[in-house]
Amino acid sequence: MKIQDVWGVIPTGTNEPRDWRTSMAQYVAVVETDDGLLGTGVGGGGPVALHIIDAVLREVLVGRDPRDFEANWDAMYRATHHFGRKGLAVMALSGIDLALWDVVGKAENKPVYELLGGRKHDRVPAYASLGAAVGDEVERGFRHIKLHMPNVKAHPDEIVQLVRAGREKIGPDMPLYLDPAARWTWSDCEYLFEALAPFDIGWIEEPLLADELDGHRSLRERFTIPVSGGEHEFTIWGYREILAKQAMDVWQPDASWVGGMTTMKQIFELGQANGIWVVPHRGSEVWGLHAIFGLSDRPLAETGRPWVTWVQGTPTVEDGWVAPPTGPGFGVTFDEALLVRPSRPSKAIA
Repeated sequence: MKIQDVWGVIPTGTNEPRDWRTSMAQYVAVVETDDGLLGTGVGGGGPVALHIIDAVLREVLVGRDPRDFEANWDAMYRATHHFGRKGLAVMALSGIDLALWDVVGKAENKPVYELLGGRKHDRVPAYASLGAAVGDEVERGFRHIKLHMPNVKAHPDEIVQLVRAGREKIGPDMPLYLDPAARWTWSDCEYLFEALAPFDIGWIEEPLLADELDGHRSLRERFTIPVSGGEHEFTIWGYREILAKQAMDVWQPDASWVGGMTTMKQIFELGQANGIWVVPHRGSEVWGLHAIFGLSDRPLAETGRPWVTWVQGTPTVEDGWVAPPTGPGFGVTFDEALLVRPSRPSKAIA
């Protein structure tokens, strides 16, 4: 089995946020083999990713065996190293890497979690990833809640009041997590990590910019609330630096951005060997969900993006739990019209 072609397409939905999350952060990768199988994955980088695929990655991969996951990943990384290493180039190769795992699963008639070593769980708990307020999620069966926190405006007590309202709504025993999305300053964090301690917070996610690893470590050392992050980190090398800095209690890699399933496997192995809880970003979407079912020793899946309506077959959250995906590969499908190979100038590949 050999790779015959590689391309990407940009999907559109009806309720997408009009910001970087759609313009720069999602595309569908397609890998075609010489026996006619199509593998699909979702990566990041938008139009930039499509250019990287057509200009660089397609030529790197055509003729190679899709089953050589690590060798293929290394070839893509080396080909993009001088302009990549992090950011859009790695987001682009992430989608291709996922498509390679998908096509191999289809060729072997196995789910991706079986390629990772076998399914470890019958079902996994999900946490509801919300705005700044709790709705009817407890009544719908969720037993883990995450609230996204806004910027601090006049005073950080605004945040304390939001968290107090959330804790009162869900009760004292349910895990509650917070995500400021790197919006807080150091002075905000000093105040809030102390003021929020009485609310029994499970983690505060990326309170500072992703690059501020020393700051995240200082928060861990000075306060009791666990620190999580890694959604905007890239490759196993990035996570080795997080580990070396002792910056985070919980790691949250995104399979579509961090380097695909090949890198997710490395991160789970490194993190769990060092006592780190690995909780993939958007873990109930199949790219992270297969990693959880196949690799996690403490499973927890974040609810997915409501605007991703162009993927069919993703398992739904039922009473706070997610069942394993079924079918070979990632077990999802796309509209065939979406996956049509784009027209491109003829370019011979040796």
